[in-house]
Amino acid sequence: MNGCGHDHSRPSALHPDEPNAAKAAAVPFGVTPVDETARQERIKRLKGLLDERIVFLDGAMGTMIQQHKLDEKAFRGERFRAHRKDLKGNNDILVLTKPDIIAGIHREYLDAGADIIETNTFNSSSISQADYGTEALVPEINYRAARIARETADLFAHSKGRPAFVAGALGPTSRMASLSPDVNDPGYRSVTFDDLVATYVESGRALLMGGVDLLLIETIFDVLNAKAAIFAVQSLFEELGIEVPLIISGTISDASGRLLSGQTTEAFWNSVRHAKPLAVGLNCALGATQLRQYIADLSNIADTHVSAYPNAGLPNAFGEYDETAEETAQILRDFASSGLLNIVGGCCGTTPQHIRLMHESLSSYPRRPIPVLAPKCRLSGLEPLNIDQDTLFVNVGERTNVTGVREVPQAD
Repeated sequence: MNGCGHDHSRPSALHPDEPNAAKAAAVPFGVTPVDETARQERIKRLKGLLDERIVFLDGAMGTMIQQHKLDEKAFRGERFRAHRKDLKGNNDILVLTKPDIIAGIHREYLDAGADIIETNTFNSSSISQADYGTEALVPEINYRAARIARETADLFAHSKGRPAFVAGALGPTSRMASLSPDVNDPGYRSVTFDDLVATYVESGRALLMGGVDLLLIETIFDVLNAKAAIFAVQSLFEELGIEVPLIISGTISDASGRLLSGQTTEAFWNSVRHAKPLAVGLNCALGATQLRQYIADLSNIADTHVSAYPNAGLPNAFGEYDETAEETAQILRDFASSGLLNIVGGCCGTTPQHIRLMHESLSSYPRRPIPVLAPKCRLSGLEPLNIDQDTLFVNVGERTNVTGVREVPQAD
C-alpha cells in the first residue's frame, strides 16, 4: 500500500474455504436529508472563489492514516470482529470503525489551509471492496464518509468564518475496461463498461446523499473507466434532479507521458471534455517536478480550470516519499508563477504540512486565466474536397482538417 492509500492489491483471506461466509452483510442505516439550497449556495461560492484565486485541495489520506499505526483489530472494530477476511489496509472501512480518526485528518487539512477536503472513499466501490468481502457495505461507507467530511467542513466554516467544501472521491477501481490483465488473452476484460457504470452509480448516489459539494473522478489510468464514471454521475444527476460540479483527474503512469491506457495528456482531455468539468487535472504517480510539463500542456489546451495534486516526489526503494513539504512547495511555486494552476493539493506522501506551505507559498500568485480557444473546425458550412482516394495526406492549407473537409466562409 502506498502513501495515499491507492492500494489495488488483493488481501489474503483468513478462511479461503468459506468465501460466502467471508462477506460482510449490509445493515440498515439512517439518512439525513441534504439541505439542497445550502449545497447550491456552496457550489456558487466555490465557483466564485475559483474566479478570484488559486483554490487549495487537501493532501494524502493514507499517509495520515499510516501515522496512527493501526493494527488489524483497529481496522475491524467491534462491528467486524468476526469478519473472515483481513481488513487491515482497507482505509475506507475506517469511516465505520474509526470515524474520529478520519474526521481529525479532515480537520488537520482544513487548518492547514485546504479549501476542499476529499471523502475517504478512494476504494469505496463494490469492485474494490470485493477484495475484502465488504462490497455490500459500499452505500454505507460512501454515505458515512460524506457525512463525516460534511460535518467537519461545516463545523470548521462556522468556527473560522471561511467556506469549506467537500469533494466526493470516486477512485478508478482495481480493474481496467480497456486492457486485458492476461497477456495470453488480449481480448479478455476483467470488467465491463456496464459493470463500472453500476458501481459508480452506487457509490456516487451515496456520496450525493451524504452532502458532497462536487464529485472528484480521480487517479484515472484508464479513460474508459473515466467515461463510465462520467456516464454514471450524469445519469444520477438526471435521476435525482440535482447537479454538482465534476473534477476529473488523470494520472500519468511513467516517463512516456501517457496514461496506462495509452492516452497522451491532450488525448485524455479530449476524451473527457464532453463532461464539461469544473476542472481537469493530473495527480498521483509522479512528483511535481516530473508532472510539470504535463500540467503545462493541459493548461494550454483546457478551456476550464486546471488542477494538480502531485505526490511528494517519487517513492524510494521502500515505497516511502522523501520530498519535504518545503521542497514540494518550492516546486509548485514555479507552477503558480508560470500561471498554470487553478486548484492545487497533494497526493501520495503529502501531509498537512505540505498543504500549509503550499498555501503560504502560492497564495500570492494569481489564478490561471481560462483561455478562450479558437475552434479548429465548424460543423456548418463545410463542403467535401475532391481528393484522390489513394492520397492519405493532402496539403490544402491551414483551413483543411484531416478528414478532407474544407471550411467555406459564411455569408454575413
